[in-house]
Amino acid sequence: MTELWDGLVTALKLIISLDPEVMAIAGRSLAISATSSTIAALICLPLATVIHFNKFRGKRTLINITQTMFSLPTVAVGLFVFVLFSSAGPLGGLGIIFTPAVMVIGQVVLISPIMLGLTISALSGVDKSIADTAVSLGASRLQMAVVTIREARFAVLAALIMGFGRAISEVGLSLMVGGNIRGYTRTITTAISLETSKGDLELALALGIILIFIALIINIVLNRIQQR
Repeated sequence: MTELWDGLVTALKLIISLDPEVMAIAGRSLAISATSSTIAALICLPLATVIHFNKFRGKRTLINITQTMFSLPTVAVGLFVFVLFSSAGPLGGLGIIFTPAVMVIGQVVLISPIMLGLTISALSGVDKSIADTAVSLGASRLQMAVVTIREARFAVLAALIMGFGRAISEVGLSLMVGGNIRGYTRTITTAISLETSKGDLELALALGIILIFIALIINIVLNRIQQR
């Protein structure tokens, strides 16, 4: 118990003193997750709008599949991306395996179903009369979509934040395609896994506290959005 307490105290000192290694790992995690979340949002928001406002065969099946992929295992995505970008894979010539770039690609694949499914649900929750009123006033389909998104903006924002939370907390994907290279692809979750296995609880606890703090901020923001 004493060792655990000493480790916790040391971890807090590392955070308060802004230890360069701790800050670098945390900053890298935030940068990679923020980049992947932004790319996924740019893909999923227009795609969700197209799916929601159009009727086509298999629409319900597509939505069901998307929602099923909410719990897609990170190691499964990691395996797929690794095979795709490894030296023997079809895209191995790009030479981006074990780089932050391939980690971003993997996280985009991982969180896109979450953002897409929740955004579709957010748009579906908007009263249909709003879109009908916009059309009756002469709005184009694009303007109608913009009006609907504006009405659902808080729920859409919550979907995007959920995707970011999923990205920054995953570990299997980052380990498999990033390689956990110090100073290059090491993130909060992969560093916690490594340092715990090495017995360096101080650094692992410091990173764990930061990750919990980030999760707390995400939860507070989501609650505020839901209240709005």
